[in-house]
Amino acid sequence: MSVAHAAPRPLRAVLFDAFPIFDPRPIAAEAERLFPGRGAELMLVWRTRQFEYAWLRQLSGSYADFAVTTNDSLIYALRALGLTLDSAKRDALVDLYAHLRPWPDVRASLTALRAAGLRLAILSNLSPAMLQNGVGESNLSAFFEHVLSTDRIQRYKPDPAAYALGTDALGLPRDEILFAAFAGWDAAGAKRFGYPTYWINRTNAPLEELGVQPDRTGSDLAGLVAFATRHRS
Repeated sequence: MSVAHAAPRPLRAVLFDAFPIFDPRPIAAEAERLFPGRGAELMLVWRTRQFEYAWLRQLSGSYADFAVTTNDSLIYALRALGLTLDSAKRDALVDLYAHLRPWPDVRASLTALRAAGLRLAILSNLSPAMLQNGVGESNLSAFFEHVLSTDRIQRYKPDPAAYALGTDALGLPRDEILFAAFAGWDAAGAKRFGYPTYWINRTNAPLEELGVQPDRTGSDLAGLVAFATRHRS
């Protein structure tokens, strides 16, 4: 699906959320292995509370990083569904976020973007350790100038201050940075901040009703590469 607005100025960089790069499906697969037939149900409650806890803690002035909110929301989800998991297995499930691997199209796409002269960075709500482990263990460090966690300022996306970490690090105006979002809410937040935005909708999710739309939407990185290289400076 394409949505109607082209990037207004030539692009000089692409700023990725973590999940267009890293495949989170192994987490769901492990949840299903632990609780056959109930893994999807656990993931739905867990992921919903995960973001709610992150944003509620920020709003209430009791910020905790993504690792903490992920663990706390898993405890809640297990309790809500009447499921039991000992602390070691629960820690191992949460730790999968620190050991994710790239989607199959990532390395070739990053190579193409770099060859086109575009600067690359990551901006994610994941904790610094989760991001550094993922990038390092996947041998992707050479592609990215910056790997930015919003934990640096203790503000989660879609807070505008979180998106501003990208402009500050890259030293570019926001309309020269293409933001690559995985979640619809993140695409909306980035667009509202002022980034040209490409929504990599790998899960075929419906468009969020948040008053703004991404510039383009695609199911993988191929469309993003085409869009970014076409509009590069």
